[in-house]
Amino acid sequence: MAETMTRQLVIDSFMMAWQGRGKPKGLINHSDRGSQYASHDFQSLLKGFDVQQSMSRRANCWGNACAESFFASLKKEEVYLTKYDNVPQARSCIFEYIEIFYNSYRPHSFVGGLSPNQYEQQLAS
Repeated sequence: MAETMTRQLVIDSFMMAWQGRGKPKGLINHSDRGSQYASHDFQSLLKGFDVQQSMSRRANCWGNACAESFFASLKKEEVYLTKYDNVPQARSCIFEYIEIFYNSYRPHSFVGGLSPNQYEQQLAS
């Protein structure tokens, strides 16, 4: 999290996710056409990890619908319901919402009512 969306935030976020998922191969990174994602630094990073870059078409609000749906859930189920006393508390609460609740327990209709972690485990077995 940061107060502004910078290319370094995007790079750091990608690295955190990539390392946290065990440095997977064969990834596709989908984003909108923001300058952070189009930056030379970020594109070089993806190329270095052999990650295919995918971007929404210009002026296509549906191209990133999955991400928009996630952020709507995050806001409705956590952010708008919580008064944070400071930025570290907000970071901690949002991290807990994503990693503990959303990924591990929250059912998702798109994957038959399973959580993302449950769906991933099912695919792996």
